[in-house]
Amino acid sequence: MATFLVAGGGTAGHVNPMLATAHALRERGHDVAALGTAVGLEADLVPRAGLTLHEVPKVPLPRRPSMDLLRLPKNWAAAVSAASRAIEVSGADAVIGFGGYVSTPAYRAARKAGLPIIVHEANARPGIANRLGARWTEHVAVTAPGTPLPHATVTGMPLLPAVQELAQALADPTRAGDLRASARAALGWEADAPVVVITGGSLGAASLNAATVGAVARLVEHGIHVWHLTGRGKADEALRAQGDIPAALRGHYRVDEFSHDMSQVFAAASAVVCRSGAGAVAEATAMRLPAVYVPLPHGNGEQALNATPAVDAGAAVLVDDAALTAASLEQQVERLLLEPGVGDAMRAAAAQFGIIDGAARVAAMAEGAL
Repeated sequence: MATFLVAGGGTAGHVNPMLATAHALRERGHDVAALGTAVGLEADLVPRAGLTLHEVPKVPLPRRPSMDLLRLPKNWAAAVSAASRAIEVSGADAVIGFGGYVSTPAYRAARKAGLPIIVHEANARPGIANRLGARWTEHVAVTAPGTPLPHATVTGMPLLPAVQELAQALADPTRAGDLRASARAALGWEADAPVVVITGGSLGAASLNAATVGAVARLVEHGIHVWHLTGRGKADEALRAQGDIPAALRGHYRVDEFSHDMSQVFAAASAVVCRSGAGAVAEATAMRLPAVYVPLPHGNGEQALNATPAVDAGAAVLVDDAALTAASLEQQVERLLLEPGVGDAMRAAAAQFGIIDGAARVAAMAEGAL
C-alpha cells in the first residue's frame, strides 16, 4: 500500500479526473490526499469525497506585465513550500497532477523531494503546468491520441464512479435497453423515443440555446424528443418556445436550467449536442452517444482539438459556432436520429474509440511509477 498526493483544482476539468483517480487508487488499497486551493471547486468537492485537502495558495502565471508578475517569485516560493509541507504531512510516495495552477508547485515540490511524478492531461492542447511536469517524468497519461507531450500514453479520461458505472452498464447489451427505457419512462416518454440532449453546460451557451429555440418545433413535429439544459438563469426563451408548441407535442420538449443527475440525462439520450470540453467528449463517447460538438468560438482552439479524435473515429460531427443555426441544428440532429444506420454506425465507432476505465489506467500507471 502506498500514499498518493493528487493535485488539481479550479475547474471541473481538473477536479473530476483527480477525484475519479483518487477513488480508483483507494479501491486498490492505497491512501490518497489532495492538494488544492481554498477557492476552487476542490475546496467543496474534495472533502465531500472523503479526502483530506492540503491547501496551496493560488499562483496565477501572468501572461503580460502586471503587479501579479512582480509578486510571482514570492507567491511561487510560498506555493512550493505549501506543496512540500503537504507531501511531508501526508507521507506521500508519489504525486499525481492533473494540470492547472495547483499542479505546477506540486510537480516542483515532488521533484525536490525525489518523488515519482505522474501527469494526466485531459485536453488535446496541454497547459503550462503539464508541459512542465512532463519534462520531469516518463509517466504521462493523456486522454486522446496526438496530445503533444513526451512519453504520452493514452489512458482516456478518468470518469467519476457514477458516470463510469453507467457507461459500463450501457456497454452491456443485456442491460442498456432497460436502462434507457427506465430513464425515458421517468420523463413520461416512450421507451424507444429518439431523444437528443442539448446542453451548453452549467453556464449555458447562447448559440446552442438560440438554435434550439429556433429548431425545436420542427424537431418535435418530426418525432424527436428534446431535453434542453439551458444553463442557470437562461431558460426564458426556451420556455416561451415550449409554450408555442401544440399541446399534443409540448411534452416532447423538456426544459431545465441544469441537472443534478447527469447520469439520468445520459441514460435517456440517443444523441447529444454540446460544447467539446475534454470531459464532455470523454463522457459522451464512453456512453456511446452520437454527438454534435460545437466548440467554444474563443480561446486557444482547445475545444475543437478535443473533439477531433472522436470526429475522425466516426463517433461525432463538428459544427463551428458561427455555422450553428436552427436549420443546421435540425439537419444534424435529424441525420443522427432519423436517417437509417447513421446513429448505429456512430455508436459502433464510439464503442471502439471510447475508454471507460481511464481511472483504473491512470491508477495502474501511478502504481508502476513507484
